[in-house]
Amino acid sequence: MIRVVVVDDHDVVRKGVVAYLMTEPDLDIVGEASSGNKGAELVSELNPDVVLMDLIMEDGTGIDATKKIMKTNPECKIIILTSYYDDEKVFPALEAGAFSYILKTSSAEEIAGAIKKAYKGENVIEPKVASKMMNRFRSSERKLHDDLTERELEVLMCIGEGMTNQEISDSLYIGIKTVKTHVSNILSKLEVHDRTQAAVYAHRNKLLKKV
Repeated sequence: MIRVVVVDDHDVVRKGVVAYLMTEPDLDIVGEASSGNKGAELVSELNPDVVLMDLIMEDGTGIDATKKIMKTNPECKIIILTSYYDDEKVFPALEAGAFSYILKTSSAEEIAGAIKKAYKGENVIEPKVASKMMNRFRSSERKLHDDLTERELEVLMCIGEGMTNQEISDSLYIGIKTVKTHVSNILSKLEVHDRTQAAVYAHRNKLLKKV
């Protein structure tokens, strides 16, 4: 049985969701709350497997409750169930520790399915939200090399061309130790683990001008 707590300040919505979930034989609705604070307290007391969390509630947002729950019950999977999918709501919720993000336009079957997937470690992200996440990732990735110095950018271009440290040293007329330092800085700033990933980044961002 998957132990579930439902948190929503709209009684009709909460009761409706609970009523359906109770018909699912593998779901056990162990508690429900009408506010984020009460929900966090209930989760601390009952330690459920999954929490369905409304995002906007009168006593504060579901984001605050999510943060509290993640501190006391880090293994709990929190599914945000909301009507909102704007950037100001989505990213803070995910950063707070939400495991899945679905909209209230989802069918009862989809909500139950998201709970079962969360229990198995599979998150469900509303397509509109997933699109925002991808756009943000791409935007962030494009800007990573903005932090490189002019010389580091030149070294990255050389890495993208498949040049060795010695070849970079000869091409840019700098010492081999200096090259190694630049390479280390580049990997750190681009948040990649090795030269191959740095080369892929250079190709992806068309940083391949011959030096």
